[in-house]
This record gives sequence, C-alpha cells and structure tokens, in this order.
Amino acid sequence: MSPGSLNINFSAILPEIILTALALVVLGLDFFLPKQRKPILGYLSILGLVLLLPVVVLSAGTKASFGGMVIADHFAAFFKVIFILAGIFAIMISIDYLKRINNDCGEYYYIILFATLGMMVMASANDLLNFYVGLELMALAFYVLVALRIHETRSAEGALKYFVLGALSSGILLYGISFTYGFSGTTNLLEISRQAGSISSRDSLLILALALVTVGFSFKVALFPFHIWAPDAYEGAPTPVTALLSVGSKAAAFAVFMRVFMVAFPAFQPQWSKLLWILSAATMIFGSVVAIAQKNIVRMLAYSSIAHAGVILIGLLVYNQSGISGILYYLLVYTFMNMGAFAVVTLCVSSGKSGEMISDYRGFASHRPVVAFALTVFLLSLAGVPPTGGFAAKFIILAAAIDAHYYWLAAIGVLASGIALFFYAKVIFIMYMKEPEKRMEAPSAGLAFRIVLTISALGTIVLGVYPSPFLEIGVYAIKPFMP
Repeated sequence: MSPGSLNINFSAILPEIILTALALVVLGLDFFLPKQRKPILGYLSILGLVLLLPVVVLSAGTKASFGGMVIADHFAAFFKVIFILAGIFAIMISIDYLKRINNDCGEYYYIILFATLGMMVMASANDLLNFYVGLELMALAFYVLVALRIHETRSAEGALKYFVLGALSSGILLYGISFTYGFSGTTNLLEISRQAGSISSRDSLLILALALVTVGFSFKVALFPFHIWAPDAYEGAPTPVTALLSVGSKAAAFAVFMRVFMVAFPAFQPQWSKLLWILSAATMIFGSVVAIAQKNIVRMLAYSSIAHAGVILIGLLVYNQSGISGILYYLLVYTFMNMGAFAVVTLCVSSGKSGEMISDYRGFASHRPVVAFALTVFLLSLAGVPPTGGFAAKFIILAAAIDAHYYWLAAIGVLASGIALFFYAKVIFIMYMKEPEKRMEAPSAGLAFRIVLTISALGTIVLGVYPSPFLEIGVYAIKPFMP
C-alpha cells in the first residue's frame, strides 16, 4: 500500500484519541495522589467518559481511514456507546467497593479505561490486524483486573485460567487470520470479501479459515464448549470487573463477530450458519441447565451470560434485518439489566464472603425492599418476562429465527428461556418468601450506586415498554451490511 493511499483522517479515531489521553492523565495523576484520595481518579474517569459520549455520536458516519483499517460508522458508534455506558457503570459501583475491600488502587481506573479503549478499537476495526490489536489491548487489561485481589486464591486461579485460555484462543484466531490472508492476500475485510467471491465454497483453506476464526470468536464470547474460563474468571474477579467483563467484552466480541462475518464472508453464510446453529443451540441449553445447580450468585450469572450469548448468536445466524438489528438491541438491553444485577451483588458483597451465595439473600426484601425490588426487575428481565427489555429482546431474536424458518432453534431458545426462569425465580423466591437465617448486613448505598441502580432499572423498563426508537437506531446502524 502506498503512503498516498492511507487516507489519514483523525476524526475517525477522535474518540479513541480522547480516551487514550484521559487514561494517560489518570495514570499520571496516580503517581501524585495519596491513597485516601484515589477515588478522585474514579470521578475524573467517569466525567471523561460522560463527556466522550457526544463525541462518539457526532463522529459517527465518517469515512474509512488509515487505508481502510478504521471505519467510524454508525454500527461502531452504537457499540462504543454501550462500552462507555458499561465503563461508567463499572467505575461508579467500584469506588465504594474498593474502599470496602481495602484495595483502593489508582491503577484500577486507568486499566478500565484502557480496556474500554480496546473495545472501541475492536468496534471500529475494518481490518483483521487492527481488530487483533484492540482485542489484545482489551484482554491484557482484563487479565490484570481479574487478578486484582491478589491475596485470594480464586482470583489468581480465575485470572490464570482466563490468561491461558485467552492466549490459546488468540493463537487459534491468529491461525485463522493467517489462513484467511493465505487465500485472499489481504487482511482488509472488504478486500477479503472481493477475493472470497471468486473462490469455491468447498475450498478447504477457506473452510479451515472460517472454522478457526469461529472457534477464536467463540472463546471470546464464551460459547459452549469454549466457555471454560468464564465461571472461574467471573467469580475470581472483583464484582464490578465481572460486570464490565460480562457486558463490555461480550459486546465487543459480538461487534467483531458480526462485522467479520457480514463484511468479509457474507457469500458463505450457508457454510458458517451450520456451525453457528450447533454452537447456539448447545450454548443456550448448557448455560441454562448448569446455572440451576449453582449456589454462588456470581457463577449463576456467569452461566446465565453464557446462555444469553447463545440467544444473541441466533440473530447473526438468521442473517436478516430483524435478527441483526435485534442483536444490537439485545446488547443494549443486556447492558442495563446485567450491570444492574451486578451492581446489587457488588453492594451486598463485603470484604468477606457475605452476599456471594444465593442463600445469603434469604429475607433480603424485608430489610432492603428497594434494592430487592430492583434486583427482581433485573432478574425478570434476564429471564425474559414482560414488560421488561429482556422480553422484547428475546422476542425479537426468536421471531427473526421463525421468520427465517429456524423453527427448531427458536423452540430450543424458548425451552432454554423457560429453564432459565427457574433459577432466576429461585433468587426472587428466597428474597421474598424465606426468613433469613442470619441477616445479611449490606452496606448503605452511596450516591453513585443509587444513580447506577436507578438508570439501570429505568433503562430495563423503558427499553421493554418502548423499544421502537432503539430498534430503529439498530436498523439504521446495520443498513450498510444488509443485502
């Protein structure tokens, strides 16, 4: 590629530039602030992320830049808004949490900012190598965050499993990228699509490339059977990190999953759809069934997250406008309901192990009725009960599957949702119908926590009652990808 063809346009990466500057400022201030004043870094990070939101929206629609490696389209902007919201919520619920566990370290905040930066790079990537850079930036930040509680064995164990399996999946993904480069001679997604159009769908190199790339993405999204790292990493990480990991990294992986398959390999949808059908069905059933046996609420939410990934995958599999836009809507709803659920768990988890077991929530509604009601709303939404956003999201995805004649897959989705209702309802039943054996002394909610809880609850309800404008935004964002 000649230097003149690079077409450098810094407006395409303006949000990333600002976020990088914010992370470096927080990093620099960390050297000068005493430990008791570290929360200032959290408030500064929140302010910076809030101000970044309009920049992301206004910069959407710029043309591809840097030789086509970066594209700041409305699709990328939609996902960047999700990443920023998840980052804001995670930091807001972290400030008091870090004080309670006596680990108020300044590096926590700028590592979250770098993780968010990696997600944003992934969403704007129009080249496999650029995507990989963003992926590794996000992954390396999460490896550190998961291991933050260095004195706890399960934190170290979860981080080690996440690191080893993450490195393995990255290697598999790189292998798939190398085979893709082998048959196309490029890593640009549009150029790959042009080259793939002239290649037989039975070409063994192409099939191998598709399989390896799918396996690599499956690790990042935590699809069965590539989910092994997720429950231990979720349990071992600080709870706010688990919230960000379950929402942000999943959304980022799906953003790339969708862009790669819809831009680079749309002509081979009959080939990759067969593999995605199996992965989706197995993931929904496995995640829902195994979650029933969990006694730790974080592990239950981890397997719940796995089951949700299987439902979201249906939208890509059916490959129609309703399904693809449904993925964007689903991930937006998932941001509010999952961050809200983890916010409640974060409030309840103290420096010991109180609040981590489902049995700890016995009679919780009797002394914390508002928090218990909010958790009930989030759990019902995760289960797909109307009129919450979770119901609307699942309905849109499953309706798209029926329209595309994937009747068996839709039936499995309904079955998995029915199974999931059991373990979500179990927590609600325990909170309202059981007397506490020992009262769980959850600390008082600070202002930041109340803001997160309120916004999450309102978002979960509003998205369920009035989904139309958000669906229209999703349809507009995916318009360039649809045939």
